[in-house]
Amino acid sequence: MNTLLTPERVTLSRLHAPTLQTIPDAVAENLRRVRAATTAGIMAVVKADGYGHGAVTVARAAVAAGADWLGVTDVAEAVALRDAGLTVPILSWLNPSGVDAAAAAAHRVDIAVGSVEEMRQLIADAADPVRVHLQLDTGMARGGAPLEEWPELLRLARTGRGRVDVVGVMGHLPRADEADPAANAAAVLRMRHGRDAVLRAGFGPVLVHLAATSGALTDPATHFDLVRVGAGLVGIDPSETTVLAGASRWTAPVVHSALVPAGTAVGYGGVHTTDRETHLSVVGVGYADGIPRELAPGAGVEIGGVRHPVVGRVSMDQIVVDTGSVLFPRGAVATVFGPEGGAVPSMQEWARWAGSIPHTIVTGIGARVQRSVA
Repeated sequence: MNTLLTPERVTLSRLHAPTLQTIPDAVAENLRRVRAATTAGIMAVVKADGYGHGAVTVARAAVAAGADWLGVTDVAEAVALRDAGLTVPILSWLNPSGVDAAAAAAHRVDIAVGSVEEMRQLIADAADPVRVHLQLDTGMARGGAPLEEWPELLRLARTGRGRVDVVGVMGHLPRADEADPAANAAAVLRMRHGRDAVLRAGFGPVLVHLAATSGALTDPATHFDLVRVGAGLVGIDPSETTVLAGASRWTAPVVHSALVPAGTAVGYGGVHTTDRETHLSVVGVGYADGIPRELAPGAGVEIGGVRHPVVGRVSMDQIVVDTGSVLFPRGAVATVFGPEGGAVPSMQEWARWAGSIPHTIVTGIGARVQRSVA
């Protein structure tokens, strides 16, 4: 006798897939809050796939709200934005795989150049003119030309006219998160010296930009012509001086629940043991999806309007949550973080539980987590 089930007799188990939902209205609101803090132009930085929120989604929301520029890591990211129909100026300033000069020229992508070696290579590669922002090391020793190399960089840029067109000067603030203008003063002074040398060398006008989110929100002296806002777009103020709108919500399903007695060991190593009879729910996300492996006590998720603690070790694909007297059915939705407040944790709370920063939480969410737009 054939015992195989026919398709009509099969019932599939449908669960809410783990999902990161991006909220464009929150991105727009955050851009407006930055706009209220500066008279400079605003570059919306959407590197790392828009800080994990979707580069195109974040870029569109920011431009619609008034962003003047977009910033990316490399030319390929810029081309993807152009292919999505975004026409505002775009700057690529990290370029870890080098610069595709032909693509930069063809797609109107500005390139940051922070060393003599980079300038020589770009001049050699460019058949059509590439717009360039000269990058000065303003105190981080992490990129950009030091002031003593600046004259040679300018000399090369002059010899490369026709292949490179210097249109900007940029740097980074090493201590802006302190929200103290005195901490930024040395970088501001160095930026002015670099700009003045560029103008004396016969380039100009140039667009000068130094501040990122923290500087944009706390120190007008750092603003120059343009501020670069990336983390701030998705609700992260590294200076912790301004309340921004959370721009995403991460949800995942309960995949298993059980009532267990007191003394039950939970997870690998049994590092947590229940102290009473309680219900445990398994939520279908783990460290492969971006849940930090090491969490401080107090980490939790929201289910049914209540925050419930994560217990035991984080596994690759799941976490265990103690839900006390409530048995949640398979398929119940847990909110890992979101903008609601109250029982719903924020990305900032997850960063504190992980001993990290919010940037690592949102950029570390894995590919198995589906993406959607509110």
